[in-house]
Amino acid sequence: MERNGESFHSTPFLLFCPHALCLPVHDHFRVSCILSLMFRVALVEPEIPQNTGNIARLCAATRTPLHIVGVTGFRMDDRAVRRAGLDYWDEVSIMRHRDLDELRAAQPLTRLLYFSTKGERSLWDYKFEAQDCLVFGPETSGLPEALLNENWERCLTIPMLNPNVRSLNLANAVSIALYEALRQLQTSRS
Repeated sequence: MERNGESFHSTPFLLFCPHALCLPVHDHFRVSCILSLMFRVALVEPEIPQNTGNIARLCAATRTPLHIVGVTGFRMDDRAVRRAGLDYWDEVSIMRHRDLDELRAAQPLTRLLYFSTKGERSLWDYKFEAQDCLVFGPETSGLPEALLNENWERCLTIPMLNPNVRSLNLANAVSIALYEALRQLQTSRS
């Protein structure tokens, strides 16, 4: 297929990305765009506006929908959250949910994967699948222990080499997890 003098490969994955045929980029970037639309990121009661803004920018860059669950520790029109997201807010799809039950109901075919420092299973040992939703808790407390215990088989952690470090910054953790999921899916499709 050709568009604007450029040749494009026709694949079934194009159904997931309305922008895939109009982006003037190399094929491997187009594949990344298509694959990234299959993942979602959910932040449960985020507390720090700069983290949410940086995660929104990450989601814009990877065309990953962002779900905000529960009450945030700031207003979404807060200057700090807007500044951290720069001028990319129009490029990210953001959905709000009252609670995790509403998030689950909105995505009945999606596997929710819960990230926590309390988890024992490394994200590197987990096989991500299309449609997975990567769920992260509040910066100061993480996801509730009861939720993690109920979903232990889908509770993942990001390995840290230094045992004296309790956790990673939320925006960094989301970046690591999302790009690992993208890497796995892209590698399995190549």
